Amino acid sequence: MSPPDTTVLFSTRSYAYLREQLLATGHYEAGLLEARTFPDGEHYYRIGSSLEYREVVLLGGTISDADTLELYDLACGIVELGARKLHLVIPFYGYATMERASKTGEVVTAKTRARLLSAVPQAYFGNRVLCLDLHSEGIPHYFEGGIRPLHVYAKPLITHLAQQLAGPDFVMASTDAGRAKWVESLANDLGVPAAFVYKRRLSGSQTQLTGVNADVRGKTVVLYDDMIRTGGSLLQAAQAYHEAGAARLLVLATHGLFNNQAAERLQKSQLIEKVVVTDSHPNALAAQSPFVQVTSVAQLLHQALLGVERPMF
Repeated sequence: MSPPDTTVLFSTRSYAYLREQLLATGHYEAGLLEARTFPDGEHYYRIGSSLEYREVVLLGGTISDADTLELYDLACGIVELGARKLHLVIPFYGYATMERASKTGEVVTAKTRARLLSAVPQAYFGNRVLCLDLHSEGIPHYFEGGIRPLHVYAKPLITHLAQQLAGPDFVMASTDAGRAKWVESLANDLGVPAAFVYKRRLSGSQTQLTGVNADVRGKTVVLYDDMIRTGGSLLQAAQAYHEAGAARLLVLATHGLFNNQAAERLQKSQLIEKVVVTDSHPNALAAQSPFVQVTSVAQLLHQALLGVERPMF
């Protein structure tokens, strides 16, 4: 008897919402999983699906230490049950900003997390990890052994959202020169000007904005960053573009973490008209409001799993 062709889909508990959206495509079979936490904080998992020689997708972001270990434990269990191939889909890769040591003795946590996931036993036809819009291009090289990393870019979704948000005439802008190349690439694809702000570091924790490199007077500016955490850098940049004469300020980001009431702070600033993020992080759903618009990455991830590149819209 030949094995079923449908790929079995599991997720960590934090990503159940995105699992449901992928199941809605009709290309996946829902994996059966029992998960609970004991009073002492220890976790229990039982996989109820027969996985012998099945292809399996496990969806989960490394959004906390507990979620990272849940992803690791489930991946190990799936392989132990005889999976033919394992796809680890990580919509948000935690510790991505700790991708290098700038001081002696600093732990490169982006690398240690990659090593942990690389230690998942190999399925018969291997393991693959898909990460979405990583903060650093070098992170895929931290995975070791037989696991095959794939950096999935959200550019098709981001460019569509930018046009939907601002129309045909706007300036694509970044919060600093560090993201300027990525923003310039987006601007070139959209056929619009690019801009960024100059920063001068005052201390280890303080920076000062010294100017904007392009003329934004009277124009709509779409500020793009890969992630919104506390929103501090975003507010600084928004202030700089506002002072440079921008008529409208809109914000677009892949990952919306919104720590420390960031969404409320951004709205209260009255500098920004709207913020648009994806649902790559569960916090984005909690922050959703008329001010914060959230769009799904399910179709983007599905196409990446199929290994196809085609227009999404």
